[in-house]
Amino acid sequence: MQSNVERKAEVEVALRWGTGYERTVECFTNTIRNVHGGTHRKGFERAATRALVEAVRNTRGLLKPKEDPPVLDDVLEGMTAVVHVRIPEPQFTSQTKDELSTAGITRVIQGVVEQHLRGWVDARRTKAEARTVLQKIVDAARVRLTQKQQKDAARRKTALEGASMPAKLVDCRSTGVGRSELFIVEGDSALGTARLARSAEYQALLPIRGKILNVQKANLQQVLDNAECSAIVQVLGAGSGRTFDLGSLRYGRILIMADADVDGSHIRTLLITLFARYMRPAIEAGRLFAAMPPLHKVTTKGRDPKTIYTYTQAEMESTVARLEKSGKQVVTPVPRFKGLGEMDADELWDTTMNPATRSVRRITMQDVDAAERVLDLLMGDAVPPRRAWLIDQAARVDRDAIDA
Repeated sequence: MQSNVERKAEVEVALRWGTGYERTVECFTNTIRNVHGGTHRKGFERAATRALVEAVRNTRGLLKPKEDPPVLDDVLEGMTAVVHVRIPEPQFTSQTKDELSTAGITRVIQGVVEQHLRGWVDARRTKAEARTVLQKIVDAARVRLTQKQQKDAARRKTALEGASMPAKLVDCRSTGVGRSELFIVEGDSALGTARLARSAEYQALLPIRGKILNVQKANLQQVLDNAECSAIVQVLGAGSGRTFDLGSLRYGRILIMADADVDGSHIRTLLITLFARYMRPAIEAGRLFAAMPPLHKVTTKGRDPKTIYTYTQAEMESTVARLEKSGKQVVTPVPRFKGLGEMDADELWDTTMNPATRSVRRITMQDVDAAERVLDLLMGDAVPPRRAWLIDQAARVDRDAIDA
């Protein structure tokens, strides 16, 4: 394909796909070969990816529902291409002219290549040929994703076999990282119910006893010497502090599952502090969650009883009032879950563990500096600033909302 464009640049591109897997993209400027490509190659790759992935999305029957679209590597697989641009006074990154650095050429090349590729995909005489290429690109994407899943599974299996896991870990059967979940469970009584409730295929359980170490007041050695903290670090398999490697994390999601009372909130806070200080990339990657178990179970009487789970005293009272106003009779007294262990397995699964019905909160750190200040204030060694803050904020407390 050849096209004359603005800025007195002439663009020539020739490309084809073969049945193999190797890719070759040769780039030239004014007939001079650019071994390392440059701005013209960047424009070509952007255009090829954008135009062909868009065509894959728009061609019925190529992608399955919720299937990941192809990426650049899939588009380039099996491709042989030559990109040649003729421009006055080209700029290069070095005297050897191995890489073109002329600004603006990326956009020019991208526009030309996109235009021609879209025309090739849509043209009646080349439609069948284009469909074959698009199918090849989709097949390459599927192979890539399958290989990635196999590597993830092998990595997780190696991590599991290469280290002695804590005896109290109840692991899942799946060796794939993507779907697997680790629930950090408050207490042994809740562990028993969670074992019955969980999906053993992809949900693992790690119980902790009581409140863990406040790591904001401790050094790294104290953290590693603490049985509960070291068990969490060991099970996750990604290290801690500066050596934390997100790519080695053995689970796709980590969920803190504590009671819905004040003690449970305290335990959640201690665990979040541990992750924020020593495993922060897990938070930044959106991999840490807090499970939100209910506090009450409101059930109506009659032939068709209805169950509603509520999460605060005020929500429970308003729910009861609304049901009674609509003519429903409510089972009284309304049961209150003092802990996760008081739920049966079905209740725990439906409200807290089933991905389709549970409520969870993703833990985030949008403002790292602000988060650090809050952690230092609330969890750090200095008592006077914390006391002053509590006194200053006391007027904002709704005493009726305190669950104590």
